[in-house]
Amino acid sequence: MKAKQIFRIILFTGTAVSMFYIPWILVWAWILPVPNTVQEQLDEGISHGFDGLIVYVDQAGKAPASYAAGWHDRKNKIPADPKALFKLASIGKLYIAVSIAKLANDKRISLDNTLADYFPQLIGKIDNAEKITLKTMVEHRSGIPNYINHPTYWENPPYSNERLLELASDMPASFEPGEDYEYSNTNYLLLSKIIDKVVGYSHDQYIKEEILIPLGLKNTFGSLSQVNIDDVMSGYYVGIEDDLKTQEMGMMATAEDVGIFLRALNDGSVFKEGEQEIYSSIYVYKHTGLIPGYQSIAEYHKDIDAVVILFVNTTNFDGYNWNTMEIVYNRIVKIVERQ
Repeated sequence: MKAKQIFRIILFTGTAVSMFYIPWILVWAWILPVPNTVQEQLDEGISHGFDGLIVYVDQAGKAPASYAAGWHDRKNKIPADPKALFKLASIGKLYIAVSIAKLANDKRISLDNTLADYFPQLIGKIDNAEKITLKTMVEHRSGIPNYINHPTYWENPPYSNERLLELASDMPASFEPGEDYEYSNTNYLLLSKIIDKVVGYSHDQYIKEEILIPLGLKNTFGSLSQVNIDDVMSGYYVGIEDDLKTQEMGMMATAEDVGIFLRALNDGSVFKEGEQEIYSSIYVYKHTGLIPGYQSIAEYHKDIDAVVILFVNTTNFDGYNWNTMEIVYNRIVKIVERQ
């Protein structure tokens, strides 16, 4: 059960006094001494209310290392497995953005083409479809509303792309294309469909051919239909007993596969000539992920030349759960830095 208590922290800066009300669980996670090892930090993380955690660390000059704590499957008492498949959620956007950069470099698409150029049937359904470019979609500057912001989305979240697009088209544009920024899952749903249309087959297959196979990644998949469900780490929402791993929610991979991809993204080895320049102009080099039951952080730390991936299979969307994960992640990075 989530702690409801709060306490007051008074910080003095010169003559100014600021008061912050912070949940005990966050303060406790923050003030504890940083352990000596990553494994100790993961074991401590379980005490913060997480069911299971997985970490992958790839630091230059050292052998990559994987760690796990807690449960892979809580009901059946199966321990967390560092080689388990995990639902990537928005980390998958990195693979889509790389694909767009590759297709643009091959002149198979133009970043200046509009949404209406590919799907004229969306004119009148998605505001500004004839003005929204692929570039603004990749950058989350299209103004296309995020389907999860539809007032009915959380009543019974739909999982079909068609229904998700219906929710997005039922809302007005957030702003004129290119005039602001708003993170929107709808952008990447549409970009995936554009890749499907341009290459003539699924974007998952394109990602496999152009990214996964060249990097030797054999444990990254586009859907549950491609894997043994027992290999997928269970996902839990606080207060609900159901295991959420059977819900189809896009890409899955091991932490190691994500780490290898992220290293290749940041050192440029995932790209062919000309592709990285395009990518750098449109998207970021790190990402987080959050869907019911699964939250994650994937980041390269240049100062210590290390990729650190964290998977957590417990969510509750109250903010504290996510913030606690960030605290655990930052402490892991400190441990890696001083080792």
